[in-house]
Amino acid sequence: MPLLNVSHITTYTYRQPVAFGEHRLMVRPRESYDQHLVDARLRIEPRPSGLRWVQDVFGNSVAIATFDKRASSLVVESQVKVDHHPAEIQKVNIEDYARLYPFTYAAEEMPDLLRSIERQHLDPLRQVDSWARQFLHPSGKTETLAMLSGMTEAIKRDFTYVSRAEKGTQTPIESLTRMKGTCRDYAVLMIEAARALGFAARFVSGYVYNATASERRTGGGNTHAWVRVYLPGSGWVEFDPTNGIVGNRGLIRVAVARDIYQAVPVSGTWSGFPGSFLDMEVSVDVRVDGQVKSPSNAAAGGTGKR
Repeated sequence: MPLLNVSHITTYTYRQPVAFGEHRLMVRPRESYDQHLVDARLRIEPRPSGLRWVQDVFGNSVAIATFDKRASSLVVESQVKVDHHPAEIQKVNIEDYARLYPFTYAAEEMPDLLRSIERQHLDPLRQVDSWARQFLHPSGKTETLAMLSGMTEAIKRDFTYVSRAEKGTQTPIESLTRMKGTCRDYAVLMIEAARALGFAARFVSGYVYNATASERRTGGGNTHAWVRVYLPGSGWVEFDPTNGIVGNRGLIRVAVARDIYQAVPVSGTWSGFPGSFLDMEVSVDVRVDGQVKSPSNAAAGGTGKR
């Protein structure tokens, strides 16, 4: 049960002072049975004229900041301490009726899961469907958890992870064609593949860290993205196709949403002369209490651009 210190700093720079519109900040980790927020501090520079907290439709904590001063930079710094309780794949319990695929969600759960089953991307040639169905056992008896675990591992094994500074996300078909992408591309692909098979799946934004000195997680130094799939008996289960993780080991949830664009860590507007925007830099460092930063935990810290 490691106690984690998370530093998440987002910095925007401009050629000259600009005015800032409303900004939505999703940097506060979610409270749950497996992760507890011990302390949270949010620093914004320039200091906002107003700051209020709301919970969105998914229960994510969102800070809404307004400004009355112009500035040539905007810094959002989140410092949190989280008590994390990692769970391994062996802890995933599935109801008997759902152990083998296909199955149907219970009637009382289906109305609330439907929007998370709906496909979000066009797939006219059924390319995502075909890719997803390769994980079904030829005999027709497919173990649900083994299938989803196999899909998670296949993306980690067969695709090339590349960091990308440009905004936006590849479509699932682009990811299949290029066989490479970022963690958010992998998450979107797996969500669509799971939905193609009838599963309820959601996008998760948060942080990844090395629980031990021997682990080397991919995706550190920035916010991380992965998937949650609803499995009767355990509820929402984490699947990280970037690192081949099943369960929450090394993963800290911040925001959960039906679509990636509902879980943007920092979003907002600014106004000024055209061409004023220079750069955006993101720095994320996750440190286990007492852990000294070294090459062995490089996935936990660093800087990157989104």
